[in-house]
Amino acid sequence: MVSSEYERRIADRFATFDQDGNGYIDREDFNVAAKALLTEFGTAARSDKGQALYVGAEAFWQGMAGIADRDGDQRITRDEFVNGALKRLRDNPDRFAEIARPFLHAAIAVADQDGDGRATVADTARVLRILGVGEDIAQAAAAGLDTDGDGKVGEAEIVPAFARYFTVPE
Repeated sequence: MVSSEYERRIADRFATFDQDGNGYIDREDFNVAAKALLTEFGTAARSDKGQALYVGAEAFWQGMAGIADRDGDQRITRDEFVNGALKRLRDNPDRFAEIARPFLHAAIAVADQDGDGRATVADTARVLRILGVGEDIAQAAAAGLDTDGDGKVGEAEIVPAFARYFTVPE
């Protein structure tokens, strides 16, 4: 049973990862997210960017499974997700950042239209929407990630923010 406000927030964030809504997170959810991002940005799966995104998705899945899949069935239930966040990540958001980094780096590269290593705020919002964040929240979050006001979001801005969102109370 989810009792604290922190636990409730983490439980709500479970849905972001459960891309197919089947009640658990598995490898396929990460593949679905990668495929959706590639489709959104018109990037071929066999391209360097496409392959990097799939490799990043697999690394992210492996890291999450290592933290949260307590019974080893290759699926993370909502309770396992919450308990993993509470027991292993709450006081160490940097650990979560490191398991997410390869995927986030590749997602930014897919959204990066001019090759400068950063995505526009609008394209960052597109990424967030594809990953299951609501329209209004995606727009506000993407704008908030542009900490220097240059209209772009890079890995240095998105990775720590992503980790904070999933690991520490707001």
